[in-house]
Parts: sequence; structure tokens; C-alpha cells
Amino acid sequence: MSNQYDIIVVGGGHAGCEAALAAARMGCKTLLFNINLDSIALMSCNPAIGGLAKGQLVKEIDALGGEMGKIADKTAVHFRLLNASKGPAVQSSRVQCDKQLYRLAMKTVVEKEPRLHLKQALVDRLVIEDGRICGVEDQTGVFYAGKAVVITTGTFLNGLIHIGTVHYPAGRAGEIASVSLAESLKSLGFDMGRMKTGTPPRLRASTIDFSKMERQDSDPAPEPFSFSTVKLREERLPSYFAATTQETHKLIGDNIRLSPLYSGVIKGVSARYCPSLEDKVMRFTDKSKHPVVLEFEGLETEEIYAKGLGNSMPPYLQEQIVHSVPGLEQAEIMRPAYAIEYDFVQPTQLRLTLETKLVAGLYLAGQINGTSGYEEAAGQGLWAGINAACAVQGRPPFILDRADAYMGVMIDDLVTKGVDEPYRMFTSRAEYRLILREDNAVIRLMGKGHDLSLIAPDQYSIYQDKFRRIEAGIRRLSEKKIYPVAATNKTLEELGTTPIKNPLTLFQLLKREEVSYDDLKVFESWEPIDDPMVKRQIEIEAKYEGYIKRQHEAVQKMKELEKKKIPPHMDYAGIPGLSNELKAKLARIEPATIGQAERIPGMTQAAVMTILIAMKKMELEAQAAKKEI
Repeated sequence: MSNQYDIIVVGGGHAGCEAALAAARMGCKTLLFNINLDSIALMSCNPAIGGLAKGQLVKEIDALGGEMGKIADKTAVHFRLLNASKGPAVQSSRVQCDKQLYRLAMKTVVEKEPRLHLKQALVDRLVIEDGRICGVEDQTGVFYAGKAVVITTGTFLNGLIHIGTVHYPAGRAGEIASVSLAESLKSLGFDMGRMKTGTPPRLRASTIDFSKMERQDSDPAPEPFSFSTVKLREERLPSYFAATTQETHKLIGDNIRLSPLYSGVIKGVSARYCPSLEDKVMRFTDKSKHPVVLEFEGLETEEIYAKGLGNSMPPYLQEQIVHSVPGLEQAEIMRPAYAIEYDFVQPTQLRLTLETKLVAGLYLAGQINGTSGYEEAAGQGLWAGINAACAVQGRPPFILDRADAYMGVMIDDLVTKGVDEPYRMFTSRAEYRLILREDNAVIRLMGKGHDLSLIAPDQYSIYQDKFRRIEAGIRRLSEKKIYPVAATNKTLEELGTTPIKNPLTLFQLLKREEVSYDDLKVFESWEPIDDPMVKRQIEIEAKYEGYIKRQHEAVQKMKELEKKKIPPHMDYAGIPGLSNELKAKLARIEPATIGQAERIPGMTQAAVMTILIAMKKMELEAQAAKKEI
């Protein structure tokens, strides 16, 4: 009886922690497996959370009741708002964290969560009965029963590390790979492939000459990721910028045969947007240098993360490459760079809930779905954990669409389009990014988190009051008009904005770039607002009203297509007029709606119309059959 659980989560990385916490907080008896409990939520690569488009994901995770933003705030030592000079749609937060503090803080949270149990074990096999998951078996042969299982194996699934001509099985440096579980998945018939990623060397800070580099300090007044964070830690660490040299490039070019990436040893697909140093040197021959960013891995460690120096060359060459960078002439490598290959499951084999189509009750999240990055993994983990809990409890599935959240964009991309390289979130992937901003994540999603019992009622009540204040502020400004009289125009000139010729509301005046909410205090009916969030939302809604309105109109058109549900197990092979290629894609992906079908690569409007006609024909035939009965 002690080995029976509602939900079992395999893997304690960023995806696994969010999945397990969500399931337990929703009331499910949950078991979280990790090969080593000391490496729960370990940052295998960059000691940072957030970044372009990734910051939006972290804010959304937090608004739904996830943990990543809270832990990032507790352990952050460097804060940056990226694209601060641009519009709010593309602004993203990024923080450097103390790597070990992050791991320990998350470990504390999962250990203290009621209904969440932890086991240090290597899961070897999935146990299936009649097409449904019923549990897992560990390396020692012990069986654990579960009504649903979430797999979040990261790079551990048949992982293989490469350093020069040497390669060996590992999930990451110093930890064993999960080989038998990969075989278990393959034996079930999943379409699987290989991905490749890597990590740069870690250098000893006391051996670096930082005076030769450009220093970047943290933003002076950062905003936290989490709505629940009251105070950020005061300790701060800088970052440093350097660059490779012609000597660096010559070392790589002369020895490229020793790189497993170029010798043909590595078969996995790497990401175009995050190339290794070998890739950058060989592909961009016109570039005389490439950026190198040095980031501290923590407050109490000498280790420096050397972003931009990731490679898979032999150790002796890595040392020469590092020493060729100004400021790193004497730098000591504490941990070498390496490349790692691992198995993934093509995500078109998943439903929008991240449940596999092949095995009921089995969910996949994170790098096993072909993605890259802590934030993408955490978002999927939260999504899968919520949906596993909903299924166990007999609740409707939790689905966000492309107009609801960046998470919705990511999941739809994965299950509809699949991947041919590690998937990373970009703002350009979100066609409705103006209404999917970092700053309004709580407005968009906190209600859903509350409905799932992941947001406490008292927290939600506080933010409901904020939401009401935003609406009231917009309404008040929209009702108050000013007129083109001399006194008003003189006031406007004093504010540094042009006089008016026609009456307009204060809300319309706030649309002007040079006018802030507090500038309006010179007019009657203005009311002071002490909450920065409320004030900022009113300003954004005013300044971007036209663009936001157009995006909402586009969303409505998309929603109409999403309303057109495609019958499950539609016989696409029997629909005349569809190409064989589209028939195969439709049968494999099984789109839930016409909107999803429309987003399948290669889909045409003619093919969409053909499906709609076939659906109408099915509907008429069903009606005729009912009449005969």
C-alpha cells in the first residue's frame, strides 16, 4: 500500500519539481523520483532564470501558482530588464542566481510539501496494462503503482557526454544516464530522436584579470518575478564582458577534426540559435570575434560560468582556447566544457494536455519533448502536473491557447508542429505578444491558478482588488474630458506636450508618449495611485489601446476556428481531396480543432475546407441515422 500513488513524477529537474508540486498542491498523493536527491533543481548550465520570452514564461508559471519565480527571487544576485528601451511586449526579466542556493531552496520546498514524497532511485521501466500506465519499476525491481506518470528526464535519457575524442554515458557531468528507461519508451513504439546541447567551462575567479573586461552591474531597482515576493536579497554580483580573438579562431580552425561535432561522432541535432564556439567560428568566418560573458555561479564559490566558450574540444585545447581571450590568459578551468547527446520523443505524439496518445495516463514534459531551457521545461512540467491531477480527479483538462499565454504558444507549437531542433521560446513565436506581456501575467492567469487551488484565496483577493482598481482608473480617465481653452493648452505646454484643438479625454491624453499618469494630476478628477502595478497597467492600456484592440479582434477570429471541434479518431484516409502527406500528418497529430489543423506545417486553405466539408457530411449522416431510428 505504501507504494501506491496518484501521480508519479520521474526526474527532479525544473520540469519535475513544478509537475510534482502542482499535483501535490491539487490534492494528489505524489511521488517524485530523482537519481540523486542532492541534485534536485540543479542548474546544469547557465546559473540564470528568465531572458527574452523566457521571462514571460516564468511570470506565467508564477501567476498559475508555480514555484520557479519565487525561488529565483530568493536566490537572485544580478537583475536585468532586457529590451528596457523597447515596448512592453518584448521586455523580459532575467536574473542570475546563486546556483547552489537555488537548488537548496527548491529542495526545501519540495521536501516540505504535504502529499509529496521523494525517492532517490533510477526508474528503469514503465509498466503498462491495456494501453494505460499503471506504474513504474526502479533499478532494484521495486514496483510503484501510479494512476498517472509524468516523465521529465532532461538530458538523462540515454545521455552521452563528449569531450574531444572521449565519450561516455552520463545524464550530466558526474551523474549516471537513464539508459533502460529510454529502451522502455522505445519498446512501446514511440518515435524518438537525438538532440545535442552543451555547457561551457567553469573558470576560477581568482585567476581572471577582470580589469581587461567591461563590467555590468545589476539594475538598481529591479522588480521581482513573483507576485508574492515582498523583498529581494540585497547581495549583488556583477557580470563581465570579453570577446574571442583571431588566436581563438585559429586554434579551433586548425584542430576542428578533434571536435566530435565536426568529426561525425555526434549524431544529435543542436540548436541554430545557441551554437557552440566551434559552430560560430566555422559558420561565421567573417566575424573576427564573438562575445564572452562571465557570470558568477554564486556568492560563496570561485566558479565562473564562461558563456560563449561552450565547446567539445579536448581539455588541453580548451585550456588554450580560454587563455586566448583577453583577461583569461591565466584562467584556471575548474570544470571543462562538454557536449551531451540525449534521446527525445517527437512531441506530435502528445495531446494538448501533454499526455501521450500511445499510452493513457503517461505525460511527458521538458527536454524529453525536444525543448531547451529551464523555463520551457518548468512551464511544461507545471502544465503536465496540472493535467495529470485533473485526469486523476475527473476534472476537465487544463488547456491554454495561443492567445492566453506563452505557455499556450509553446505547447501548441510542440504538439502541432513537432521539432527538428531543440525548441526555445522567442517573442516572435507569439503572434499575440502585445497582450501576452510580462507585466500582465497575473491579470491573465491568476484566476485560473486560483480555480486549480494553486493560488491561495487571500492572495487572489488582493489581486482582484488591483484588477478592479485598474478598470476603475481607466473608466475614470475615459469619462473626464478636457477642452481646448487657453488655460488647458498652457498646462499642456508646461507638460511638454502639444496643445489640443478638439476636446479629448484624459485617457486619450495619456496615449501620448511624453505624458505619464502622474502628469495628469493638474486636471480635475485625477486620483493618486500608490500601486506601481495599477498605474503601469493604466498607462500601457492607454498608450497601446489601438494595437491591443486589433490583437483582440485577431484573437476572436482565432477563437472561432478553435470552436470548430474535429471529431476524435477522424478517418482522414477516407477524405478525398487531401494529399497523402497531409493525411499522414493529420492522422499522426490528430488535431483537436480546425484552428490547430490550420497550424500544421504544409496545411492549405483548400485542405481546411475539405476537412470542414467532410465534417459537415459526417454530421448530416449522423442526423439521418437518428431519424431512421
